[in-house]
Amino acid sequence: MTQQRLATVTAEATATNGSYPHQADWGISFVSESLYWEKYYDTTLGNYEWNNGQLEELPLSDYAKFRMYLWFFDLLRDYLYVHPLAKIMGLEMGFRLTLPNRVTIRKPDLGLVLDTNAVPLHDHDHTYHGIFDICLESISDSDQREIDRDAITKRDEYAAAGVQEYFLLDERGIETQFYRLVRRGLYAPLPRVNGIVHSQVLPGFQFRVADLYERPTAVQMVQDPVYNGFVSPLYRAERQRAEQAEARAEQERQRAEQERQRADDAEARTEQERQRAEDAQARTEQERQRAEQERQRAEQYAALLKAAGLLPSD
Repeated sequence: MTQQRLATVTAEATATNGSYPHQADWGISFVSESLYWEKYYDTTLGNYEWNNGQLEELPLSDYAKFRMYLWFFDLLRDYLYVHPLAKIMGLEMGFRLTLPNRVTIRKPDLGLVLDTNAVPLHDHDHTYHGIFDICLESISDSDQREIDRDAITKRDEYAAAGVQEYFLLDERGIETQFYRLVRRGLYAPLPRVNGIVHSQVLPGFQFRVADLYERPTAVQMVQDPVYNGFVSPLYRAERQRAEQAEARAEQERQRAEQERQRADDAEARTEQERQRAEDAQARTEQERQRAEQERQRAEQYAALLKAAGLLPSD
């Protein structure tokens, strides 16, 4: 915590009768829960969680972590577009965890609430009043304490509170892990089959762990059997419309070709009929000419016979 923020926190706590026995590494060592909700849950001075009386300032991210987070967020959003069975929330929304030995207020980087959750997430809620079904944290690696807070402390808290699945993203590839709740208070890693994680909370939601780092494009993913059932629904719908339009155009082309072929066939038949008529006319003319020739030969033969006196004169 910066000196300016520390001074502001101290001043506000004094003004509201907050008591701070001593200064801890993360800030003033004691802040009441009511004071946290009033002053520090939603403040422009920083982004704080509350751990049983202690303010914990959340660290800043960087672009590499954000890219990994955004790829996963988009994947989950695509899934929920196709399977609208839950709501997802980030934007520093917190929830209260009543644990066996303390109370904490955490702001996961992403929280998911199933529609079947007993406590619904309403459109204008600034705090989720139930327990998220899935929490995701993008691990901060600025120091070991921050790593341990996400990888150990929050893991144990989320398990104790009953968060069904906990996804931990580490851009370095060291702490990345995906947990499922075996029983309240106990997580076990979600099984990986050929490097693919299958959520047990979201039926059909799956992803290849290596893709968190490689971040394949939507065009690549719609052709991947791991993702093509839900990824990029708008892209797939647009591609399907384009394919349908192309198929309709091909059908029209084929129909036009068939019509042209039928017209060509009809023209060919007409030509054949014309040719047959001309052939018949030619045969008729030939028959007429042969008949005329026969008549002329008969007349010539009769004239010869008559000249020879073999035929009586008329």
